[in-house]
Amino acid sequence: MDEHEAKTARTRTAAGVTREDAPESKGERTRRRILEAARRQFARVGFERATIRAIAAEAEVDKASVIQYFGTKQDLFREAVRWEIPIAELTTDDPGESVENYLRTMLSGWSRDPDSPMTALVRASMTGEEAAELLRRRITEQAVDPIAAAIDGPDARLRSALVGAMMMGIATQRHLLRMPDLAEADLEDILRLSVPLLRSLIAPAE
Repeated sequence: MDEHEAKTARTRTAAGVTREDAPESKGERTRRRILEAARRQFARVGFERATIRAIAAEAEVDKASVIQYFGTKQDLFREAVRWEIPIAELTTDDPGESVENYLRTMLSGWSRDPDSPMTALVRASMTGEEAAELLRRRITEQAVDPIAAAIDGPDARLRSALVGAMMMGIATQRHLLRMPDLAEADLEDILRLSVPLLRSLIAPAE
C-alpha cells in the first residue's frame, strides 16, 4: 500500500466508512428505511413542509410506525441528520495532512452518499431556521471549536471558521449546486490547490 492509499484508508476508517455492520433485524431495517426516507424528504422540501405521512409513504410503512420509532417529527429530524465530524481522528501533527484529511473525508463522503445526514441538513438549512441553527451549532461544536483550539496564532477562531467556510463552499458547489468546473474536477486536483490555502489558515506561524 503506497502513502496515498494508506492515507485514504486512514481517513475512510476515521469517517466510519469501512466498518462492517452486523446483520440487521427487521426492526432495524424498518428504522433505517424511515431514516433514509426522512433525509430525502427533509432535503427536498425542508423541515417545515415535510410530513410524517409523506415520510411513511416513501419508507413504505404506516404513519404509526414512524411515530413508534421516532415520536415527533422534530425528534425524527434530529435523528435523521445526526452525524459526527471526526476531527480528532483526522488531525495529525502535520497541518497540511490534517486539512487534507478534513477535506478529502468531507468530499468523499458527500460523493458516496448524496443523501447523507450532513447533506440533508445542509439542504434543509437553506429553507428553515431550525435546521440552520442545528447546522451552525453542530459545525461550531464539532469543527470550529476543536480546530481553533489547536491553532497557535492570532485570530484562531476566525481562522478555523474560514477553514470550515471554504470546505463547506467547495463541497456545496461540487455536490449540491453542481457547478461545472468543481463538479467535473478530479478530487486530487481540488486537494492539490485547496490544501495549501487551508494549511496557511491553521498554521500561520509556519
